[in-house]
Amino acid sequence: MLLSQILHLHDIDSIVLERKSRSYVLGRIRAGVLEQGTVDMLHRAGVGDRLSREGMVHQGIGIAFDNVLHNIDVHGLTNGKVVTVYGQTEITHDLYAARDAAGGVIIDSADDVALHGVDSDAPYATYTREGKTHRIDCTFIAGCDGFHGVSRKSIPQRVLTEYHLSYPFGWLGVLSETPPVSDEVIYASHPRGFALCSMRHSMLSRYYIQVPSDDLVDNWSDEAFWAEFKHRLPQSLAAKLVTGPSIEKSIAPLRAFVADNLNYGRLFLAGDAGHIVPPTGAKGLNLAVSDIHYLSAALIEYYGSAGEDGLKQYSAKALDRIWKTVRFSLFCTRLLHDFPDHSAFEKRIQQADLNYMLCSQAAMASFAESYVGLPY
Repeated sequence: MLLSQILHLHDIDSIVLERKSRSYVLGRIRAGVLEQGTVDMLHRAGVGDRLSREGMVHQGIGIAFDNVLHNIDVHGLTNGKVVTVYGQTEITHDLYAARDAAGGVIIDSADDVALHGVDSDAPYATYTREGKTHRIDCTFIAGCDGFHGVSRKSIPQRVLTEYHLSYPFGWLGVLSETPPVSDEVIYASHPRGFALCSMRHSMLSRYYIQVPSDDLVDNWSDEAFWAEFKHRLPQSLAAKLVTGPSIEKSIAPLRAFVADNLNYGRLFLAGDAGHIVPPTGAKGLNLAVSDIHYLSAALIEYYGSAGEDGLKQYSAKALDRIWKTVRFSLFCTRLLHDFPDHSAFEKRIQQADLNYMLCSQAAMASFAESYVGLPY
């Protein structure tokens, strides 16, 4: 939808195919920490008004370690850059409103989507809706349909290299209508496992704890979650924590994936269709927006009669930033989680890494640079 909105502002027509219903899309609870570049792009796309009013600007981030809470001054370390907490669901609301106001075409509940002729000059997509088959002829196809979508599967394996990494743990997340324990996001490293304090707004908190990858949500009552969560926080934070009934509870696996070619013919992959990062560092949504920056610029260039050079360079440009961002996400994951198979030596090195980062201005500056988002 962001790509469609940007193209509309440059008089380029597009159609969005969505497999689920609008109510389903708007009901999903997703990420909420936005890089500076993501915020800037949303404003340029004309969907930043509510973000400006309701987004929570964060100038720093907390790292809890050995029962002590440390602050990293992101704003000061990056010459004034910040991150903004504003839920992905809210961005989706804003994009739906903008596309509706502009008469944009969004076809929901589109089943059995298939792509045809993507390596030709006349690609097209087919789908079924309410029992009828439909066809869309187009010039280009943007595959923004996630890891399990049809787009990446439409690229021959001989031209696609896939890289995978899975972790032996996941994040158990709880959403509760309670005030956040802190005004800023806090990442906590603890011998029992990682914990994260985040929020969606002043009365909606999002908390996570590390759990084994084969754990089940049914194993965790609200009482058990809060008890374990408090155990992993510094005592000063745990004493301030306001608990309450969960309104959503889920376990997200931690894994990394990169498809090392995001382009085949007239098909271009973006977002989770081309890459997945662990949620540590809050990069998934932001990396998808980064893809759209490069792809929209290339399409605008093409329709402005500047040729296809931008489109031919899209994959390389996007992947350069993707791999750097994957590196940061993996660094954060290794730094903050408990790895059950680590030796005592490896655990001490992990502690040394944390101690070094929190006492080195250069290390904190490097962390802050990646956290607010690398330049496009």
